[in-house]
Amino acid sequence: MTVVARVREDIANARRHDPASRSDAEVFLAYSGLHAVWTYRIAHRLWTRGFYLGARLLSQFARFLTGIEIHPGATIGRRLFIDHGMGVVIGETAILGDDVMLYHSVTLGGKSRHGVKPGDKRHPTLGDGVTVGAGAKVLGDITIGEGSTIGANSVVTKDAPPYSLLVGLPAKVRPVKPATTESARGGVCWPEDYSV
Repeated sequence: MTVVARVREDIANARRHDPASRSDAEVFLAYSGLHAVWTYRIAHRLWTRGFYLGARLLSQFARFLTGIEIHPGATIGRRLFIDHGMGVVIGETAILGDDVMLYHSVTLGGKSRHGVKPGDKRHPTLGDGVTVGAGAKVLGDITIGEGSTIGANSVVTKDAPPYSLLVGLPAKVRPVKPATTESARGGVCWPEDYSV
C-alpha cells in the first residue's frame, strides 16, 4: 500500500469514527491522533533499521506536538484511531491489531520493572477491533481478544477472550457476543453492536 493510499485510508477511518469531522482537509490538518500515528510510522521504520536514537527523538517530538506518546518499537496494525488523544501512552512491546480505537488518557503500559530483561514482552497485545475507553490502563504482557471493549477508567491486568466487555477497577471480564446482524461498519464489532 502506498503512503498516499494509507493516508487516505486513515482519513476515511477517522471520518467513520468521528461524527464531528466535517471534511477530509479538517481531519488531515487538525487531528492530532492521526499526526501521532503518521509520525510513529516513520519512527518505527527508523527503529526497525537500528536507528534507535533518531526514532526515539522523532517520537518525543511527536509527543511534544500531540500529547500522544507512541514508542517506535511498538507494533501497530492498520486503521488505528486515537480520538482526543491527549495523554495516550503506547509502550515499546505493545502490539495492536487492525481497527483498534483508543480514547484520551489510555495507557498500554508495563506492570513492573522488576525481573524484566531488555527484549522481554512487557506490554499488552490488543486484537483486531478492540476499543479502549478514556482513561483506561491496560498493563503487562496480556492479550485482549478481538472485538473486545474496555470501559473508561478500567484497569486491566489479565487476559480477556475475544468479544469481552471489561469494566471496573480491577476490570472484570463479561463475555458478550456480537449481534447476529452484520455490522454496517464493515464487519468490525463495536460496543453498540453487542448483546450480553
